[in-house]
Amino acid sequence: MKILVTGGNGFLGSHIIKRLVEEGHEVRSVQRSDPSVIRKEEGVEYVQGDLSKYETLDGCFDGIELVFHTAALAGFWGSWEEYHEANVLSTRNVVLACQQHRVRKVVYSSTPSVVFSGESISGADESSPYGENWLCHYAHTKKIAEEEILELGKKGELDVVALRPHLIWGAGDPHLLPRLVNRARTGRLKIVGNGKNLVDITHVGNAAVAHLSAMKILLDSPEKIRGKAYFISDGSPVEVWKWVNAVFEKLKIPPIKKKLPFKLVYCMGAFFEFFNRLFKLHSEPPMTRFVATELAKDHYFDIGAAKRDLGYEPKKDLESEMKEMVEYLDSIR
Repeated sequence: MKILVTGGNGFLGSHIIKRLVEEGHEVRSVQRSDPSVIRKEEGVEYVQGDLSKYETLDGCFDGIELVFHTAALAGFWGSWEEYHEANVLSTRNVVLACQQHRVRKVVYSSTPSVVFSGESISGADESSPYGENWLCHYAHTKKIAEEEILELGKKGELDVVALRPHLIWGAGDPHLLPRLVNRARTGRLKIVGNGKNLVDITHVGNAAVAHLSAMKILLDSPEKIRGKAYFISDGSPVEVWKWVNAVFEKLKIPPIKKKLPFKLVYCMGAFFEFFNRLFKLHSEPPMTRFVATELAKDHYFDIGAAKRDLGYEPKKDLESEMKEMVEYLDSIR
């Protein structure tokens, strides 16, 4: 079938595309980047378009039967306008394009951050309410987008499901681990809190498998998952600082041992946020309240619903994937 992937040159999007091609699907990718300067998967049609500007999407949805909407602006710092444009307005435009081109089926890439409350989350399932104590625009705007698109599913206007993979990792990761490695190598990384917090992680391969599993259910029995959201992970949480130090050991980086109290780091984050806003700095602060909370508290989820409804079974023996990631991290120093 003919499938569109938004953000197809991104970390998750590119892995979804690779699996779709392996299964013999006809794939089109739309992304902001010029197709001539991005890494391509053979046999995929790459189209340049800005999802926040509907007029640039002309032709992108022609003949499409299903959409993977993975494009988003991630991160912990930036203006409300740019996050709202990238995560809310862009999702509305994807929905509009689907309606205009009679595409009923959408797999939406969301995030567990939509239930962020500033407190520890230990084994929560999909009955958890959306968050309220927003400390970053990413989490807030992803909540708005997810809620809006799933409402269309609940009304029967769109066959849509949302997946919430937590902390995607793997070779090619442009965000999480490269930043931690850089901070560790420059002596700017400290353990926040007691260092015992448990956190879900999701290998990008597992995240891609979950997305294709959701696609197959949408095609065969959409009524089973229409309008629902599912947490996705590698299956069991890790003691995050122990896991990070295990990666550092493979990179011959000294383990992080020094600890700072959570409340102190949280206050530091509040100060840096205030300082950046006061002087209208565009650079990301060295610490934010959201990052402090994420580094210090439990964040893991029950993926039983994804196993039951999607048939999702994460690969748990990830030694070769860890080796690939370490080699990648070592190559970008």
